[in-house]
Amino acid sequence: MDDAELDRRIVLATQAGLPLSTTPFAALSEQMGVTSEKIISRFSAMQKDGRVRRIAAVPNHYALGFTANGMAVWDVDDELVDAFGRELGQLKCVTHCYRRPRHVPLWPYNLFAMVHGRDREEVLGHVAEIRSLLGDACRAHEVLFSTAILKKTGLRIDPDARPGQRARKD
Repeated sequence: MDDAELDRRIVLATQAGLPLSTTPFAALSEQMGVTSEKIISRFSAMQKDGRVRRIAAVPNHYALGFTANGMAVWDVDDELVDAFGRELGQLKCVTHCYRRPRHVPLWPYNLFAMVHGRDREEVLGHVAEIRSLLGDACRAHEVLFSTAILKKTGLRIDPDARPGQRARKD
């Protein structure tokens, strides 16, 4: 089988997650009949050309007791947003950090950080610490708390689809 077909099979086999094992690539190797070295090599190639962004564990923070989530939004100087984003992204309480376009005058915020805590007060405490870290560069901020848990999934490939085939209209 060529690399394109192998890549497709690897994505199909892992799009819902790697096998829960201390050796997930070995388990995948056994399942697919391909060496784990080849699978790792193909993942590396897909990462290098941008088809796969990253391979990482995604813990269920609710199951770990972190039930409060606040999207903290910040109005900071555009020249500083990338540096602040990198800094906020390193904080243990932040799982996602993004630069987003402003929609002035309705929405002046350009830096978004998902802040987690065991309750609202803990989230607000983290946000206050972040506010201090940003200092005078932060002109305004808000915290938008989650009200519902939505199922998060990435892109899923239809196992019956072939490259170049148009999507079905059901």
